[in-house]
Amino acid sequence: MKFEHFGINVPDAVAMAKWYVENLDMQIVVGNDSPPYAHFLADSTGRTIIEIYSNPDDPVPDYTAQHHLRFHFAFATDDPASMKDKLIKAGASLVIDETTPDGSTVITLRDPWNTPFQLAKRTTPMP
Repeated sequence: MKFEHFGINVPDAVAMAKWYVENLDMQIVVGNDSPPYAHFLADSTGRTIIEIYSNPDDPVPDYTAQHHLRFHFAFATDDPASMKDKLIKAGASLVIDETTPDGSTVITLRDPWNTPFQLAKRTTPMP
């Protein structure tokens, strides 16, 4: 088997998809302009896909109230500090900027809809 996608219910899937495309180099591989507005976003490699949708059949979680360690996306980047500054200017908010014991840089932010995500530069990159 191979991983297909990970889906989450969000307050405004259309706006969130646009923000992730404009700011995190994601690509819309499937987009739907009618309810529940499901958008499948692929990373720059096309290898990992996130589905975001706004479905009233289940309440959107209060991502603001959830600790960022409960759930988050993580993006590998060669320059997390510059990306952090760019994303904050685009409406993200900083949660924590840290160096892990192995020397990796991990910056956790929240997007404009308060969904947590990380920018990671690992000492030993993941495959």
